[in-house]
Amino acid sequence: MSAHARRTLTVIGSVLAALALAAKCTTHTETSALGHPEVSTVPPRSVSPSPSPSPSPSPALTERATEELRDPPQIVSTNGLLRTRIVVERKKVRLAGRDLWALTYNGMYMPPTLRLRPGDRMEISFENKLDHQTNLHVHGMHVSPVGNADNIFLKVEPGKTFTYEYTFPKSLEPGTYWYHPHPHTLSAAQTAGGMAGLIVVDGLDAYLPAPLRGIAEHVVALKDFQLVGDQIKTTNLKIGSPTTRTVNGQLNPWIRIRPGETQLWRLANIGANIFYKVTLPGTKFHIVAQDGYPVNRVYSVDTLVIPAGARYDVLVQGPKAGVSELRTLPYNSGKAGNQFPLATLATVQSEGEPMRAAALPTAFAPVDDLAKEAVAGRKTVIFTENKAGTLFYINHKQFDHNRIDYRSKLNTVEEWTIKNDSDEVHSFHIHTNDFQVMSINGKPQANYGLRDTVDVPPRGNMVIRIRFLDYPGKTVLHCHILNHEDAGMMAVLQIDK
Repeated sequence: MSAHARRTLTVIGSVLAALALAAKCTTHTETSALGHPEVSTVPPRSVSPSPSPSPSPSPALTERATEELRDPPQIVSTNGLLRTRIVVERKKVRLAGRDLWALTYNGMYMPPTLRLRPGDRMEISFENKLDHQTNLHVHGMHVSPVGNADNIFLKVEPGKTFTYEYTFPKSLEPGTYWYHPHPHTLSAAQTAGGMAGLIVVDGLDAYLPAPLRGIAEHVVALKDFQLVGDQIKTTNLKIGSPTTRTVNGQLNPWIRIRPGETQLWRLANIGANIFYKVTLPGTKFHIVAQDGYPVNRVYSVDTLVIPAGARYDVLVQGPKAGVSELRTLPYNSGKAGNQFPLATLATVQSEGEPMRAAALPTAFAPVDDLAKEAVAGRKTVIFTENKAGTLFYINHKQFDHNRIDYRSKLNTVEEWTIKNDSDEVHSFHIHTNDFQVMSINGKPQANYGLRDTVDVPPRGNMVIRIRFLDYPGKTVLHCHILNHEDAGMMAVLQIDK
């Protein structure tokens, strides 16, 4: 059997005044938050005064590039084990030139990247200092959905500490994943509040030609926040409201590259709801992995539409000397959805001694092709919503964790039809096992490898095939626009032995 799935313009008026005031604030002392012997982290220290809610939201913040892109600190597995502590709490952080209340992991808006290898184990001591329950989901990872592993039905209550334990298979695909909360009705609030970080599974180098092994790489984590006074908004979230988009928690940072240099960028939308349509004018993205799954052949695009939850690992080659902007282009998610405006995400400076551009690979990694497999069963998933766009359904039912909506059998392949009977895009995501997209609106899709988060067009459909491997148990599928998930668009899947 083949290897299986894994894998802004300166602000005006009052906002200028607010930023000027914020600039006068005392800078927080940088301290280590993890107490982990192998990792040095420098999150902002917390601020003790209680926040005063403001009745009106602030507009999105933008600014000229003034600082270098900072990759998040990393916690790296050693001798097959990644052991760490994650503390969840509401703290003030220095963000976008202001002191803002956020929901943090280890006191940081952009928390550490967890870095491991296939076959590793991971142990996380997870402490909840919030005043409401939370939990932890390792998005896209092929790992058990039950017990102390990727069990989103677990609740970690306020004041409690829980130890998560994961044993990853040696066949875990190399690429980019992420971690975030998954308590039903609170997923959007907590993720939008700041609780999201990256996971990297090493191994992509094995598929790269020798001259490209060990090249510079950057995390390009796309996180956005909406403001009410000095607080990141977590309640009454409106997807189409003005939002501040950051890269690694920074406003329009510099990304430096030499002309002709090849770098690996890990583009990841780790926000709660919004879409990105990412482009770097004059430069192509050469995709080597998608949703944590290496592709069978490298393909190149000018733009990438990245829904919440999706990731692309891409090779970028430095353009001729000069400055360009990494942007998200205007995007319309449908007449019942939202329109997202143009925004600058980062400024790319191509400078220094030019390099001869390396030859890029074409053939890449082996992938599963489920088109060749016998189909043991067929299922239909129908996304609908009420006219007001406040309640969301799968097969005309709202989520109930006590109800089994689908049953599948371990070690079989099934074909599912995902129908979107609404006038806005919904993104389909399933836990535990990835899937192959067979067609969208009847048009056959090239198989570059498996996926875990894919858009279903308004009034459209998508056919997928999925192999259920290794892990029986109770898991979920849902729309990864988290406002929609929290409002009912999630279902339970039971994988039986």
